[in-house]
Amino acid sequence: MSDEGQDTNVVERIAELARLEFAEDELVEFAAGFRRILEYFRQLREVETDDVAPTYHALLGSEAGTPLRDDEVQESLPSEEVVRAAPESHDGRFRVPRVIE
Repeated sequence: MSDEGQDTNVVERIAELARLEFAEDELVEFAAGFRRILEYFRQLREVETDDVAPTYHALLGSEAGTPLRDDEVQESLPSEEVVRAAPESHDGRFRVPRVIE
């Protein structure tokens, strides 16, 4: 079996586990994307990192400070207005497809 065929089998298996369906051309496209990602990780393995301290958070040691804003009490939108913008509603509530069988 070719690498491409083997790669598409992996994509099919992942899609099955995630309950996704792809056309044949999409499987080939995703397999190629996975190959590029894995190649990038292979390149990263070659980078010398012995003298680099681990970063446990993107802002660790950063002078940027916290990116979060202070909480401020603000008036909410009227629920009627929000529900009116929904694709489907019933008795003033959102109506959504059933997800649990």
